[in-house]
Amino acid sequence: MTSDHLTRRGLLQGGVAVAATVPALGGASTVAAQPRQEGGRMTPVELTVNGREVHLQLDPRTTLLDALREHLHLTGTKKGCDHGQCGACTVIVEGRRINSCLTLAVMHDGEKVTTIEGLGTPEKLHPMQKAFIVHDGYQCGYCTPGQICSAVAVLDEIEAGVPSHATADLDNVALSDAELRERMSGNICRCAAYPNIIAAMRDVAGEAKA
Repeated sequence: MTSDHLTRRGLLQGGVAVAATVPALGGASTVAAQPRQEGGRMTPVELTVNGREVHLQLDPRTTLLDALREHLHLTGTKKGCDHGQCGACTVIVEGRRINSCLTLAVMHDGEKVTTIEGLGTPEKLHPMQKAFIVHDGYQCGYCTPGQICSAVAVLDEIEAGVPSHATADLDNVALSDAELRERMSGNICRCAAYPNIIAAMRDVAGEAKA
């Protein structure tokens, strides 16, 4: 009897002790949540996008891709794999092509960004945009903005003498189909318009040389 009595008393006392700690735990969780709120403060980011200065207040975790699409509403840049494997999100930053899904917007504070919207307009297309139309370098069109931005930057790379893995002579970086295919290998076209894309790039390169 004594043993049963003590066990019940112990259970009751334990229950009261647990109930008494509940308000304290609630207060502790409220205090612990405060640092998270402080960590979520917005960060000012200034960019020059397609020739226009923009001032944004962003979560520091915001990718450049999301800043362009969700905050500036430049939806020409596409979100494909979101892992840097398809190239649909390619934009040109400070003259170099990058996967905008793999970089944070805050990392490019003060830099110049060019998206597909900044290359040309329906009234005045960029030569690469014209060439893609002439040579049917697109089908579904989803990857096309990234393809065109990458293609423009590739020709600039070759002209500047920047070698690639396919470059045989590092002192003489020449345009060739092998060079173009290697450099464009990060831009996937699931419609397989690759030969037409190469033709469009060759066309523009010919125009640049003329």
